[in-house]
Amino acid sequence: MTNLDERPSESLGVSDPSGDGGVAILEPRDVPLGGPRAMNVRRTLPQRGRSLIGAWCFLDHYGPDDVNRTGGMVVPPHPHTGLQTVTWLFAGEVEHRDSSGGHAVVRPGELNLMTAGRGIQHSEVSVGAGTGEPGATDASPEHGNIGGQTVGTGASGSNVLHGVQLWTALPDATRHSEPFFEHTVPPVITHQGAQVSVFLGSLLGQTSDATTFSPLVGAQFDIPPATEIVVPVEAGFEHGVLLDTGEVTVDDVPVPRDHLAYRAPGADALVLAAGASGARVVLIGGEPLGEQIVMWWNFIGRTHEEVVAYRKEWQRDVIEGADAAGRFGHTVYDGPALPAPALPTVRLRSRG
Repeated sequence: MTNLDERPSESLGVSDPSGDGGVAILEPRDVPLGGPRAMNVRRTLPQRGRSLIGAWCFLDHYGPDDVNRTGGMVVPPHPHTGLQTVTWLFAGEVEHRDSSGGHAVVRPGELNLMTAGRGIQHSEVSVGAGTGEPGATDASPEHGNIGGQTVGTGASGSNVLHGVQLWTALPDATRHSEPFFEHTVPPVITHQGAQVSVFLGSLLGQTSDATTFSPLVGAQFDIPPATEIVVPVEAGFEHGVLLDTGEVTVDDVPVPRDHLAYRAPGADALVLAAGASGARVVLIGGEPLGEQIVMWWNFIGRTHEEVVAYRKEWQRDVIEGADAAGRFGHTVYDGPALPAPALPTVRLRSRG
């Protein structure tokens, strides 16, 4: 997924794992993804005061979205550098194509992971948008329904899209690697009554098959009504818990729906307690990255000059068509690629 802000702000700095050992609540902001019938997303990373949780640097949460009504997700080819994109769905289907040759339709319970490395371009489009084709229920069969909610095809023939899109920043030592794409299906396990999919990293004795470049974790938890679970975690990690559906507390702190609960390093367990309707949450975490980064639009670099050069190459090689074999390569798509926004009038900065 791309950042479609017309005036994207820079995101600066390193992980700042400061805190008193308690839980802080990060509020989402609404961002329209596209044109007049835009699908709205709720963005909790990056934001003022916190740009990273471990290597996680971007979190968009979307849906349940009636694709037939809104047009769904239609994101033309756009570039990335120095990061990985993580697509994880609760409902619907999204078709991915990229310039490394990656092509897959991702469904609930499956992971699409694209490593941009030195540079890549990709598109993401909802399957069945505006066609009346059957949609998916609001949970994979393994995870079941949360709070009795099923969102999918009814008498209206709606086609629902619902999920999260995340990015991780690549460490300096690996950020210039060749781009590649992975599609994996993690197993669903049971932990203290909750159903869990570990889609990145390691947790609860499970290790994802997907490639990571720094110590991190990503997992979906479906917690039954009125159930409390204790999740052992790495004490050196900082963590975030996004509430998608239902009610949950993290270490006794209530988390509003669509918000992200942040926990600084130091805890060796997180206590997640679901309310009367149960809860579906996404847990992310990682060892503080400890590196300076500059994130602007869809690029992650280390200096102002580097990001300016990435933008120049994208505009010259892809938008103007000067070099299809350049940094970002070529991908199949019926339509034009996204031009980069104008750079801000001030110098992009990094912070330590």
